[in-house]
Amino acid sequence: MSDGVGDILLFVLQWLALLGIVAALVAAGLALLGRAREAGGDRHRQLRIEVLNDRYRSRRQRLGLARLAPGERKRSIKAWRREEKQRRKHGEAALQGTVWVIEFHGDIKASATPRLAEEISALLAVAEEGDEVVVLLESAGGLVHAYGLAAAQLDRLRDAGIATTVCVDKVAASGGYMMACTAQRLRVAPFAVLGSIGVVAQLPNVHRLLKRHDIDVDVMTAGRYKRTLTVFGENTEEGREKFIEDLEGIHSLFKAYVSERRPQLDIEAVATGEIWYGSEAPDKGLADEVGTSEAYLLDRMAEARVLKVSLETRKGLSERIGLAASHGIERGVERTLEALDASRWLRR
Repeated sequence: MSDGVGDILLFVLQWLALLGIVAALVAAGLALLGRAREAGGDRHRQLRIEVLNDRYRSRRQRLGLARLAPGERKRSIKAWRREEKQRRKHGEAALQGTVWVIEFHGDIKASATPRLAEEISALLAVAEEGDEVVVLLESAGGLVHAYGLAAAQLDRLRDAGIATTVCVDKVAASGGYMMACTAQRLRVAPFAVLGSIGVVAQLPNVHRLLKRHDIDVDVMTAGRYKRTLTVFGENTEEGREKFIEDLEGIHSLFKAYVSERRPQLDIEAVATGEIWYGSEAPDKGLADEVGTSEAYLLDRMAEARVLKVSLETRKGLSERIGLAASHGIERGVERTLEALDASRWLRR
């Protein structure tokens, strides 16, 4: 290895060490900010509404001007202003109803559920006959009780008689599919991942390792099945059977929930834990149509006002600085890794 390469690697290592220290400080600061925000509650959460019709109309106008020669743009702007005046006078009245758009991006704990619940409460207070709620859903599932609650929030729309469409562009599996199946219409992108109607649990056990080193772990319970399987204690066949029985019970509840909301589905054929892609989903009864959320919303804009609604937490100055520093560190690490990869070509 040449001296130049050695200097580069030394420089990179020094930068990695510095970035590590800065990252630790930023992480500590963000943790303190997070705890302070939790203690203060969600009083800084604000409602944001965006008229998607206006957004796309503005973009179309800007792109139309960009393709024209400079001398033609002035005439086009005047014509566009006349059209806008006519649209405000007559066009808005032609739109029927309102399409409310909300998003849900799920993690293993369905952490976005409280916000989803508040957004749905707000929509239930204003939605009128003929309105529609479109949920842009993305989740690979997670904890049973967490996604059970998230799905129950979407059920509130169904119970209120509000037309609900769920659009899945990437994934709605396991608990994510539990949420998706609550909609009257389920639209999925061609390669979106759906299904995984099953239950999984895994638990490591180190009892034999501890026993080999003469370490005893006593597990005290009151109630025959208070603890069926343990990490440190000795697991029994009875405990395993009860654990599997519990999993089967959860699976049965999952299947019943999906069947009630999608009665046309052959639940026994699809509740195997397998996944399917969007293009296969309608034939399996897992979805109603294939297409992207973007295309669907564009079609609805020709008929109704489409409003995107979200509750956002306002970030303080210190938190914004912390997030900016965090993004800077991430980018620095990426560049460092790129430099390391490029350094391979300098070796002799």
